[in-house]
Amino acid sequence: MARPVTNFLLWVRFPIAPILKRTVFKQFCGGESIAECETVISDMFDNKRVCSILDYSVEGMQNEQQFDETLEATLKALDFAKTTKSTPFLVFKGTGLGRFKLFEKMSKNEILSHAEKKEWERVVSRFDKICSKVANSQNLKIMVDAEESWIQDGVDKLTETMMAKYNGNRAVVFNTVQLYRWDKLNYLKYLRDEAMKFDFKIGIKLVKGAYMEKERDRAEMNKYVSPICANKEATDTNFNDGLIFCSQNLGLFEIFLGTHNEGSSKLLLELMSNSGLKNYDNRIWFGQLYGMSDHISFNLALQNYNTAKYLPFGPVKEVIPYLFRRAEENTSVDLQTSRELHLIKKEIDRRNRLLFENKIEKSQEYIVHK
Repeated sequence: MARPVTNFLLWVRFPIAPILKRTVFKQFCGGESIAECETVISDMFDNKRVCSILDYSVEGMQNEQQFDETLEATLKALDFAKTTKSTPFLVFKGTGLGRFKLFEKMSKNEILSHAEKKEWERVVSRFDKICSKVANSQNLKIMVDAEESWIQDGVDKLTETMMAKYNGNRAVVFNTVQLYRWDKLNYLKYLRDEAMKFDFKIGIKLVKGAYMEKERDRAEMNKYVSPICANKEATDTNFNDGLIFCSQNLGLFEIFLGTHNEGSSKLLLELMSNSGLKNYDNRIWFGQLYGMSDHISFNLALQNYNTAKYLPFGPVKEVIPYLFRRAEENTSVDLQTSRELHLIKKEIDRRNRLLFENKIEKSQEYIVHK
């Protein structure tokens, strides 16, 4: 209900943007510009030892001008990230640089028209401009976000090309694997074989996934086997198997674990400990969304594990689709929100109890002195 109401208010030009900026936008985004994000970035890094991942989260672009604007915004974020240790990663979506339907045609290996071939060349050029600039930096890394399954092959192929080109000495380019897809463990094995064959490093971000309901509905409507694991238990098993596989091949893989699940984070901690790895091994990173799972992020950082928060930014009206996508397509949000609220209530109760005990203690001292 929230999406159509918000879209209607925007359509009638109701001034909803200032309200959103002070509420949900402020909770989950760093600001409308990089300059607005700087305070958040500094606070997390200086006071909590947590890095930031700048994410220009404008979605739903449809034309070349918009794709070029996203490219320029990402390159500006890159220029900023080069100047500070607090932003070791950047991220972008393939559909931020090219048309959804074009990625779909590439995924299906359909023949492109002459105009579409030229269009695809521009998409490749945008990818390459970002990846080459990151590769020429000293330590920066770039992650390519995951998409819906029916366009993911096109994104994968292009990202693999960038990895083979720029990941010779270190993992510059990271692809994202959604392990709620039952076929993705085999994809990780395919990547290992490709990296061994062509001598490059694999940057990999492991996530559960963000399009579950959409994927299942589409599979049912079009009468094909759903690419999503049958249930949560199967998803957890697939995710853990993928994580174990990558950790066993750490000479080839660099891992970014993107999860709000405490169990998955603990599993990686155990794998690192069993392998004798240092907490701050630069080949392994933990990450959560800004505004969520702070208890995981901050505690990991306090123990010197490499930890980062996804920090979305962009104009409020343009970032609304991102916020709705997080709410609607990530089925763990409700559970995670309940968990966050429970922890907040627990902390409030603890502080109230301490305050009450302190008042009692002061009252007793007053009586004694009296």
